Order: sequence, then C-alpha cells, then structure tokens
Amino acid sequence: MASAQISMYLPPDVNPSQAAIAYGCRALPKLNKELQSEDLLTRQKALMALCDLVHDPEHVYVAIDIGCLESLKALLKDTNDMVRLKTTEVLYIMATHNVGREGFLKYDVIHALSYLLHDPQAACRENLHLAYKHLAQVPSGAQGIVNSGLIPALVWKLQREEENIQELLLDTLAACLMEDATEALDSRLVPFLKEKLLSTNNNIRSKAARTLVAISIPLEGKKQIWQYDVIPILVHLLKDKVKEVQANAAGALMYATVTTEGKYAALDAEAITPLLGLLFSPLSKARLNAIKALTMLAEAPEGRRFLQAHVPNFRALEKNDNEAVRRAALVAIKVVEWKP
Repeated sequence: MASAQISMYLPPDVNPSQAAIAYGCRALPKLNKELQSEDLLTRQKALMALCDLVHDPEHVYVAIDIGCLESLKALLKDTNDMVRLKTTEVLYIMATHNVGREGFLKYDVIHALSYLLHDPQAACRENLHLAYKHLAQVPSGAQGIVNSGLIPALVWKLQREEENIQELLLDTLAACLMEDATEALDSRLVPFLKEKLLSTNNNIRSKAARTLVAISIPLEGKKQIWQYDVIPILVHLLKDKVKEVQANAAGALMYATVTTEGKYAALDAEAITPLLGLLFSPLSKARLNAIKALTMLAEAPEGRRFLQAHVPNFRALEKNDNEAVRRAALVAIKVVEWKP
C-alpha cells in the first residue's frame, strides 16, 4: 500500500532567490520594510521580488505612495554590487510607466541615480541610462534632467562609455536638447557628435545624426555645425547604406542650412544631388527632410538655378500620400521658381 511522503525539495515554481510576497495589500509594504533590512540576503531577495511587481503600473503607484523610492535611493549607495544592480533595474522598469516618471521628478531620483554614472559595474550604468532614456521621453522628464545639471556629465560620458550605453546616452541627449541645448553646446557636444557620425556602428551614426538635428535648432547650434565642419560629413551620410541615417542626416542639414554660412557650406559639399536622390526614399521622414533642406538651399541664387531643372521632381510629390510632404513640396516649388 502506498504511503504519503513529504519531499525535501522545493516545488518547481518556487524561486529561492526571491522574498516571499505577502498576500494582497500587504505585499509592497512588507517588501519596502525588507529593502531597509540590515541583512544583505533579505535586501537582495526583496529587490528580486520587486523587479517582477513593478512591471504593473498599479504596483508602481502603490510602491511610490508607501515610500519605496526613498528606500531605493538609499540602496543606490549600497556597497554590494548585486543590490545596486537590482535597484537600478527596478528603477528603470518603473521609469517605463508615467506614474514612475512622475515619481522620479517628485522624489528627485534623477540626482540620486547620477551617483552611479561612474559605477564599476557596466550593467548598473546601463540600467541607469535606460531609466534616463525612458524619463526623457516626456518633456517634463527631459526638462528635469536638464535642470539637474547633468548634461555636461552625460556629454563627457559619451566619449568613454561602451557602445550600447552610448546609444542610450544619445537617445537621452536628443530628447533633452529639444528642451534646452545651451549646456550641451557649452560642453562641446558638436565635435563629439561629429566623431560619432564616423562610427562603424549603424545605430550610433543614426542616433548621432538625430542628436545633431536637436542641437541645430537654436542659432548657436547651427553656427557650431558650420564652424566644426560637420556639414561635409552629413552630406556624405546622405548616401549611407542605412535609410534612417540618411533621413537624420537630411534633418540635420535642414536646420544647418538656415544660415548663409550653412547654405554655402552645403553647396560647396555638393549636397543638392544626394538630397534630390532622397525625394523618393521609402521613408517619408527622409523625403520631408530632403525637401526642406533643398528649399533652404534654393534660397541661395546658386542653389535656385541648379534646382530649377528639377521642379518636376517636386511636382511629382504634390500627390504624395503624406500631407506634410505635399505641403513641403509646394513651398519648395514656390522658392525654386521665385524670380527677383
């Protein structure tokens, strides 16, 4: 006759590295208390469990409400590598939710995270930059990063980080520069981006060009792109093998050619021909940016004369599916056909 026997092994779905989660509304308060424990293993287990819970925005709301962010900020200074790693992971997951981003701004998590910019663990730094990237996706978050005074430090790190982290930095900087590019311009970001435009990494080239679009919106940015001789490189990238790189390079030229110096630098670099080639790019963004850049170049007499033979190309875009492309083509035709 068979007899009941209790196994000495844990059930297969029990993770011994995670804290036991209390039932219902007691779960997060219990974990918050364990985050403050003096026992290292307790802190680690609580963080492992919290990583799973904060994927749900409702749990993020409760966690912030009961003070978890203050506990997590304290753990960012923990001497244990695993604790810092999991803390930054929890924070970057929280930053993917609107309620988490609001909590970051309310409880000054941006500044607390900045202490790990030079952390010896690359994974910690990657999580940190993921958090900043997600935070910068909303204007208030990008402005919060700018207001924290971190832009010079992020520019400095762009030259020294691993490539995967450089991509995150470029995403963050591009969003922040849309709010205010002053500190980035003062930190010599333009020559750093010029170097990144020559990277063999497709994503870095594309993101560097997109960041140049953002930094060239203010007049000082336009001047620096011309002064640091970035325009010939952008013209070269119009023929890049990656379509997104082409589109972003055209976007940077669109702003850089607003100034007279920028116009003639682009004309000297023979930008018109590759820009004309982008008028029928499969990417609507590339078409739009190319039309607007050509419109800027048509404001110079030399550019206008060259483009008069290509008015049919613009007319072909008057029936484009994209309304913005159609409007831009009409403006371009008016500028090209204008007679003094």
